[in-house]
This record gives sequence, C-alpha cells and structure tokens, in this order.
Amino acid sequence: MAELLAQLNSEMASLVAQVQRSLVQIRNGRHGMGAGIIWRPDGLIVTNAHVVGERAPRVRLADGQTYAARILAHDARRDLAALQVDAGGLPAVEMGDSRALQAGEWVMALGHPWGIGGAATAGVVIGAGPDWPRTPWAGQEWILVRLHLRPGYSGGPLIDARGRLVGINSMVVGPELGAAVPVHVVEAFLQRGAPRRTSPAAEAMV
Repeated sequence: MAELLAQLNSEMASLVAQVQRSLVQIRNGRHGMGAGIIWRPDGLIVTNAHVVGERAPRVRLADGQTYAARILAHDARRDLAALQVDAGGLPAVEMGDSRALQAGEWVMALGHPWGIGGAATAGVVIGAGPDWPRTPWAGQEWILVRLHLRPGYSGGPLIDARGRLVGINSMVVGPELGAAVPVHVVEAFLQRGAPRRTSPAAEAMV
C-alpha cells in the first residue's frame, strides 16, 4: 500500500509540474491575483471575465516573463475572456474532453490562491451539464467539483487524471464546492470571438 501511495503521489506531482508550465498569473491593476492558462503556443491565453474585468491586464508566465495583454474577447455571462500576449513558442496545455466527464472522476485545479503561485488542489467531479440550481446563471453548462477553490484559482485550469484541460475554474458555489466552465464551452466561445494570429498583419478566426 505504501508503494502504491508513493507512486500515486509521484504521478500527481508530475502532472501538476507539467501543467504549471502553462499556468499564468494575471493582474488587472487591482489588488489580488487571478490565473489563466496558455491555450495556444502563439500567446493565446484563456481566463475568467471577472479576473480581467474591462481593463487590459498584465500576464506573468511560469518562467517569470511579464507581458501586457490585449483582451480579444470577453463574455461576462459565461465568465470567459481571451487574452493575447506578444510571445511565441509558449507551452500550451493539452486539451481534454469535458463532455466525457462523469461523477466521481478525480480532477485537480491549479491557480494562485492568496498569492501562492502555482498551487494545486484535488477533488472529484460531482456532475456536469446545464441548469444547476445553485449557480447564478441558469441554462449554462458547468462542471461542479468537490474541492477547495479559493480566491486566486479563478481563471486557472481544471485538469483530469491525465493532466488534460477539462475546464476553467470560475467560482465557489458552496462549502468545498466549486464550478468550472467546461472546455467545450470555451472552445465555442473562442470560435465566436477570438482571432488566430497568422502573421503580424493578418488574422483569421479560430
């Protein structure tokens, strides 16, 4: 049993270290810190709308480099924002399948709670889908998870047991109960509003 636990601990730590490369810190000029995740190597970053507000934020990468970011798309209703930084070759997160999530599956959330950079917390999926009665926006899809989300996890990644992105952490909806935006909802949001950089002079839709 001890060897099994040691192996599990090692694998979890390895997954966290892998995703931390894609985790960013976001400041919007106010006190506090939010999180975001590198979606594409060309500098596209996804976070929560409430993390950035309407102000162009500053983004700090895992390697310490800091950039001014442009807001490409902002949807307060779905609590999503797409940012662009002028950088390339960034470590993008691996995508998972949020539609395949089932109650009881193990997940981890990464972020910067209370300013602690690159923190992680783990728990299980309670359920996924629309019309959760205790969420503030009816008719939207959410992943509800039983884990400790605190200020600073907002906008960060929710990953599955293989280290793949399945959601964007959004809010606390009860004691040890958090909600994340499913990754397939993020993909639809980006297809509608966030451009793909093809060259400095030309852009097309994702």
